[in-house]
Amino acid sequence: MKLIEKDKEIGDLIEKEKERQETSLEMIPSENHTSSAVRSALGSILTDKYAEGYPGKRYYAGLEYYDQIEDICRERAKKLFNVVHANVQPYSGSPANQAVYFAVLNPGDTVMGMSLPHGGHLTHGWKVNFSAKYYNSVQYEVSKETNLLDYNAIQKQVQEIKPHLIWAGATAYSRLFDWKRLGEIADSVGAYLAADIAHIAGLVVAGVHPSPVPFVHIVTTTTHKTLRGPRGGIIMITEKGLAKDPELVKKIDKAVFPGLQGGPHENNIAGIAVCLKEAGTSEFKEYAQQIVNNAKTLALALIGCGFKLVTDGTDNHLILINLQNKNILGAEAQDRLERAGITVNKNSIPFDPNPPFKPSGLRLGTPAITTRGMKEPEMEMIANWINEVISDENNCQKVRQEIKELCKNFPLPE
Repeated sequence: MKLIEKDKEIGDLIEKEKERQETSLEMIPSENHTSSAVRSALGSILTDKYAEGYPGKRYYAGLEYYDQIEDICRERAKKLFNVVHANVQPYSGSPANQAVYFAVLNPGDTVMGMSLPHGGHLTHGWKVNFSAKYYNSVQYEVSKETNLLDYNAIQKQVQEIKPHLIWAGATAYSRLFDWKRLGEIADSVGAYLAADIAHIAGLVVAGVHPSPVPFVHIVTTTTHKTLRGPRGGIIMITEKGLAKDPELVKKIDKAVFPGLQGGPHENNIAGIAVCLKEAGTSEFKEYAQQIVNNAKTLALALIGCGFKLVTDGTDNHLILINLQNKNILGAEAQDRLERAGITVNKNSIPFDPNPPFKPSGLRLGTPAITTRGMKEPEMEMIANWINEVISDENNCQKVRQEIKELCKNFPLPE
């Protein structure tokens, strides 16, 4: 029975959301459009059973095929990222990061991560998060002059603080990471180095962003964003990590289950397995390169329209706009653009004088629109539309109609 026949109220809302996505530009950099194959796995009969434990060591019966699916998913992750171990059970990125804390730290140990307002993530030790409530959190920031990571300053800070764990990775940093330098900094004090590549995982496996694997001990990632899978998480152990701590695989697996989670969502793991297979193709490599090409083109076009970009451009999939010269705050700009059919998110900029709910910036990216097949010419059009809407809100309806026409030529993946 179709959902619309069983529950018209929910079915109608899902259809309305599908229509919204079909006729709009999804440009929040943490979002993407999954393939129909991923969605089929996600909505499969696999959702019906519990599978507590790990393949070959479960607590319930009837899990022969679940074991095979999870093993396939783990092996695909290991091969794709070139790691020695992968745990694919975390429900998402934040639980994956929490498991890392649980595995390698004791409450009160010192952790360092990139400050949230400077582009980091909540779970890297931001003050309102568990990672700062249960651990001694010290944050590092970008340079005030360049808005780039200052590795000399980070090294000095690490030498003074001597953290047990250092996080590298970001949610709103548009430049490459120097993984080698970060690895040297962590090694200088004997700290674990964890790379959170949730945003750039798809770019890493495609070879269009440097991989942290040779230089770090632990890698965490979500499985959506640039990887284009369902919402889930993976924790991976590198050869360097195993050399540092031969028990690290056991520690991570025990932290996930039974430390923090119960039964894994095997339908989600099946969807992850499908997306990892897709990410190993030549088509995906072309897609990832196009994400970056589109982001660079969009950045240059926005600069041409008079927008100021944090770090003056991008090396990856995202762009952070500083709106201070446009006399509009991020929240209002976000609302205007949504009315015009462009979905972005308000975002703090480094050293933002405004509060998080009324920040000075906008964050946008190219993964989802690239999935739909848009390329450089469309990026030029999008930059002009953003400029029209930010310059005058009376242009919202005009731009909305033009975007609807464009979207007819770039359907969602089916």
